[in-house]
Amino acid sequence: MLNQSKIFCTILLIILMVVFSGPISASTATQEYNPSRAKLLGYMLKESLPRHHYSHKKIDDKLSEDAFELYLKSLDSQKRFLLKPDTVILNPFRRQIDNELKSGNIRFPLVTTQIIKDRLEATEKIIEDLLSRDFDFTLKESFETDPDKLDFASTEQELKNRWRKLIKYQVLNRYLELEEEEKANKDNKEHSVKPRTPSERQQEARDKTLKSFRNLFSRLKKNTEQDYFNTYLNAVTRAFDPHTVYLPPKAKEDFDISMRGSLEGIGATLREEDGYIKVVRIIPGSAASRQGELEAEDQIIKVAQGTDEPVDIVDMRLRDAVSLIRGKKGSEVRLTVKKPDARIVVIPIIRDVVQIEETFVKGTIFEENKQKIGYIKIPSFYRDFAGSRKGKGRNATDDVRAELEKLKKEKIDGLIIDLRNDGGGALTDAVKIAGFFIEEGPVVQVRDSSGSSRTHADESGTVLYDGPLAVMVNQFSASSSEILAAVLQDYGRAVIVGGNHTHGKGTVQAIIELDRRLPFRNMAQYKPLGALKITIQKFYRVSGESTQYRGIVPDIILPDRLGHLKSGEQYSDHSLPWDTVEAIDYEKWDAFSLPIAKLQQLSKKRVASNEDFQRIIEEAGRARERSEKTVRPLNIDALRQERAETKQLADEEELSAPHGKKGDNPEDWIEQAKKDPYISETRHILSDINNLPSSSLAKSSE
Repeated sequence: MLNQSKIFCTILLIILMVVFSGPISASTATQEYNPSRAKLLGYMLKESLPRHHYSHKKIDDKLSEDAFELYLKSLDSQKRFLLKPDTVILNPFRRQIDNELKSGNIRFPLVTTQIIKDRLEATEKIIEDLLSRDFDFTLKESFETDPDKLDFASTEQELKNRWRKLIKYQVLNRYLELEEEEKANKDNKEHSVKPRTPSERQQEARDKTLKSFRNLFSRLKKNTEQDYFNTYLNAVTRAFDPHTVYLPPKAKEDFDISMRGSLEGIGATLREEDGYIKVVRIIPGSAASRQGELEAEDQIIKVAQGTDEPVDIVDMRLRDAVSLIRGKKGSEVRLTVKKPDARIVVIPIIRDVVQIEETFVKGTIFEENKQKIGYIKIPSFYRDFAGSRKGKGRNATDDVRAELEKLKKEKIDGLIIDLRNDGGGALTDAVKIAGFFIEEGPVVQVRDSSGSSRTHADESGTVLYDGPLAVMVNQFSASSSEILAAVLQDYGRAVIVGGNHTHGKGTVQAIIELDRRLPFRNMAQYKPLGALKITIQKFYRVSGESTQYRGIVPDIILPDRLGHLKSGEQYSDHSLPWDTVEAIDYEKWDAFSLPIAKLQQLSKKRVASNEDFQRIIEEAGRARERSEKTVRPLNIDALRQERAETKQLADEEELSAPHGKKGDNPEDWIEQAKKDPYISETRHILSDINNLPSSSLAKSSE
């Protein structure tokens, strides 16, 4: 087992980091590929993963098959380079990865490196040829944009035709962008644009597309044998679970920087997923948070510096993409983003540092049916461990306590705890904050890979607030926020309000510094080796159910604009399953019992007649339809009409939205909260609790 004393602080840091951490794409290491070093790394992963990972998975043929599929997906997620005959050549390795790691004779990544390099060279020539002549935009043909609905091309001609359609689609979109720009600025004297002929417009569109692809291939050709080997190792780690990651030396350095909180730029946590740079979380108080348009689950496909030409970042390494997105404070970056409903939007963001005050707990009071409803927003379970050791430093527990004390002085009739978009943080704070609302008792069980469990409990014996309580969650509530929501639900202390489920991130990771675990001293010449971030523990509710995979299912489920998204652990490859352990003794809240069935009935009736929620339901339906429609037209009239319809719908949704972009004024959040239909409905739910007869509250909830 891992030395618990050595990794304790590391585990705390891991819990504190953004919990949606995903696979990190290969980064060019300082070392060149060294077969002996590769053999050593393979050996260390082969020894460490089965021994220390929570699942104790064996490195066998089954895991080899999983790693094989993950590796191919990492190499060519869009199925634009490899041919089916190439996969036939590689197929013998499908059940050999386990044997390679055990023997030290690692050949698979080297074979794929040469195949990919050959395909890159051939594909680059195809693209140069295709963009040397005009496209016929009058032909009625279409293009499938979802690689999961495609197989690898069987022949070079089939692959060339796939590239022809992709390039035509990009050129046609650029052509229409130029056309729309000319139309929009036709009567604008300050920003007049000289009208182009159709031929000039297509030439400019082709030139811009060619420049974008040349940049892409320039980056792809820089990938080294070491990069492909790092990707290979990460395919092995990700076959254990999506949060177990090999960090090459440079990636480990970046990880350390992020753990120290030295974030700059737009303030978004990103990860590479299937060739795309995906937004995982928006940092509270950041430039992106204040701008308001960039959201979790968005895919960033292009990055432009101010008014410069956008750079295509599809299939770009995460590190390279981040270097484009970061920049000096006050400078503008323009992100071309693919929304979950398949809309393409350009989002301008002025880079800035995170406004620290906006990352902390905040509270206010709303009036609802002549009742005072308190509201506390917890953006994360933050804790300054270094400051705490010196008797200083800020933490979520103290800040929630302070807000509660202020609200109690105002004699509130109910309280909302808002955990939406809260990615987690320090477990200590989740446990202590839970203790504000229960007398005492267990809060969460933490089980390690040996089967040993530790119970974290509230032992204060006092209740800071004993009135009606509601907790708001969504699919981006994870880890510590799920623990708080779960315990308050299990105790019958609060009604949980939100979408279909929370994220389901119920695991804990630790860092293994590989340089410190060399099997022999004479191997120091191969340093630095990087690190292994590995899943070692799982969270369990007091009821015995894990928070992993399924997340928390709210008592009252409200319509969700993003409800159609496959977001959360249950949609991640090889995520650890939901399971149960033995429940532990705890006493349910006995001051009153929440009549959940009655509250559901009243809420459902309100939602059915609420204009905001009916609009959200309509938007969600349209978003689902757009996301499922993956075939795009390559005819100019059809695509022009599709773009116009998409823009019209987007404009209508923006006009009808109850609240728009976030302002720069920190006090704007209160006005935004007043207009938030989810907060409004939760206020109504608390009002229902207060208005129900005492006999109803005394009955057990269903």
